[in-house]
Amino acid sequence: MIVRDQSDTLKLLFSWRGTILPKVLPPLGFVMLISAIVGGIEFIDLYRFPEIPLVGFTLIGVVLSIFLGFKNSACYDRWWEARKLWGMLIANARHFDRDCRIFPQGRRERIIHHVIVFANVLRDRLRHQTVSPDVLQQTSGMSPQALTQLYQQANAPQYTLSLIQWELMQALKEGEISDIIYTQMNAHVTELSLVQTGCDRIATTPLPFAYSVLLNRTVYFFCFMLPFSLGSVLGLVTPLLVGILAYTFLGLDALSSEIEEPFGTQSNDLPLDSMVRTIEIELLGTLGKPTPPPIQAQDHNLL
Repeated sequence: MIVRDQSDTLKLLFSWRGTILPKVLPPLGFVMLISAIVGGIEFIDLYRFPEIPLVGFTLIGVVLSIFLGFKNSACYDRWWEARKLWGMLIANARHFDRDCRIFPQGRRERIIHHVIVFANVLRDRLRHQTVSPDVLQQTSGMSPQALTQLYQQANAPQYTLSLIQWELMQALKEGEISDIIYTQMNAHVTELSLVQTGCDRIATTPLPFAYSVLLNRTVYFFCFMLPFSLGSVLGLVTPLLVGILAYTFLGLDALSSEIEEPFGTQSNDLPLDSMVRTIEIELLGTLGKPTPPPIQAQDHNLL
């Protein structure tokens, strides 16, 4: 359970790192600058800008809030589903660790190492990156030739699962396990395959581009027109209220776009490096192998 005290509340109020403010600060500052200019001109009665009916902005704001709420809900669902999938991956890695104790030590180590490799290459696939084989070799137990062959595969995670499957089939043929144990172990392989399939679906199916563009343009149009609607009413206070409103709309739009792709490396994306390192530490520890140092999740992303 997460318990927050008063200091946590102050941190939330004055936080900078990990928030969406750095991304929306340039357009937000521009909107507030326009507001200050419009409000100042209206205040000294130098010029009266044509008033835009406030009721029109009210209607647009209500509709925009509804669509922003829908987009944020859809993007958060993607983020949360991705987190559950990686939770399943961690759970299945632990299942392998417990169930593989029935195998001879050599085969057990190979299967555990393959599970570690699967977590690494799945993360790399989702991020469209390639980790140096030298880095992976330290925790995978695979030879350089085997790692080179692994990275030549079009679908490295699936190839890794086939290696695990081959080890299980060999164990069954050599009488190391019964068909019941084989079925039980094969269920873990199926679960890992489902995890990859779910992650691939999220990574390759973003929200419709036309919808995102339409909402983004409407948000910016609404925020940039706010000063001309409120300037004659608020005067010098215009930048403050416009800044608050613009921060809300611009921030929600930017935040939803960030968590729409939960496997990246932005502040609010999933801490995949930390999750993979958790798997490495737990599995290598049970094998009696040296474990790498833990990776702390950055910003506010926690395991």
